[in-house]
Amino acid sequence: MSQTAVRRKSPLVLMGARLMSFLAVLGPGFITANVDNDPGGILTYSQAGAKFGYQLLWTLIPTTIALIVVQEMAARMGAVTGKGLSDLIREEFGLRATFFTMLVLGIADFFNISSEFAGLASGMGIFGISKYIVVPIGAIAVWTLIVRGRYKPVERFLILASLIYFAYPVSAFFAKPDWDLALKQTVMPTLSSNPEYLTLIVILVGTTITPWMQFYLQAAVVEKGVDTRHYGLCRLDVIVGCIVTDVIAFFIVVACGATIYHSDHPEITDVAQAAVALGPVAGKFASLLFAVGLVNASLLSAAILPLATSYNICEGLGFESGIDKRFSEAPIFYWLYTFLVFGGAAVVLIPNLPLLKLILYSQLANGILLPFVVVYMLLLVNRPRLMGTFKNKPWQNWIAWATAAIMICLTSVLVFNTIRDLRHQ
Repeated sequence: MSQTAVRRKSPLVLMGARLMSFLAVLGPGFITANVDNDPGGILTYSQAGAKFGYQLLWTLIPTTIALIVVQEMAARMGAVTGKGLSDLIREEFGLRATFFTMLVLGIADFFNISSEFAGLASGMGIFGISKYIVVPIGAIAVWTLIVRGRYKPVERFLILASLIYFAYPVSAFFAKPDWDLALKQTVMPTLSSNPEYLTLIVILVGTTITPWMQFYLQAAVVEKGVDTRHYGLCRLDVIVGCIVTDVIAFFIVVACGATIYHSDHPEITDVAQAAVALGPVAGKFASLLFAVGLVNASLLSAAILPLATSYNICEGLGFESGIDKRFSEAPIFYWLYTFLVFGGAAVVLIPNLPLLKLILYSQLANGILLPFVVVYMLLLVNRPRLMGTFKNKPWQNWIAWATAAIMICLTSVLVFNTIRDLRHQ
């Protein structure tokens, strides 16, 4: 082969090598961001579209930026230090701070895990399958996947499951939305003094950036073995994941804004109602895809959230953790995962349980914990002893602290509104 031919092919070879390197690092950021679109998130986005059409789409741009900023810091700390966020909090701030963080996070996550199985029950209920059948089967399936699996095969499966979220863009296209209006209201904020509108903005931000995500992402980066040599590709994984998850959120809002907003049923109290409501306007296929997306999101979240909690608590208290370890090598880690999965599933099976109140309590716990986690992260990522040349640059600090301040204000409003709602129930 001539030198000219070699030179002509070399850019393609180089691109192929870079793509393979990216695929080798792909996983933690992409999975973490997509799991954020759990049944609670889907319910929030569905409510946004059902109640206000496309008017809240503009919030997805600043929340995507905020999500990228926070997630990037977590991934960078994992790659540089080789330690999870719980490990660093314990080492740098002491056991008391760690215990408080782990306690509040564990309580919030347990309620959230129950809501994931509730989403599974709602989604399969559309197909006429009882929750008393599907929830136990779902719990056994996710437990077997994590406990009997190993990190790389499990990660590949979770990446493939994340791709099923693209059922939502297809549903949105079947809904025949006004794309010009949707795009216009995405880039041009719609201001309103409606208390319900303002509250939903707070919840949209709160459902996009949650405490467990930072702990899981950093732990996953460490377990995958990502270090500073691969961090550029890991950062790309985080950015792609954050953008994809909010693009999916965009289509959920658009689908519900194009159908339910113009119907006689604008109030959604159960995420499965959104799938059912799409049928008369967008067709049964769009409704089916929405329901499939809900079931997939529920199972994916039910697998990852207990895993994130197990990582966090075991790291924080100094116990062995990791999917690549055997049950006998990390018994606390796996017993905790077992309790969270089957305990969360059992809660959903209690007759007449006020599940929406449980979700409100979990939001309250997340609201209390999130400012602590963000401040911990910012203090840690700026310590030269830990991060060296990878600590935040001045411009990154400006963006990160501004993001933290906005998040603290918004979550304070969320906590206030949650307490108010609980008092009135």
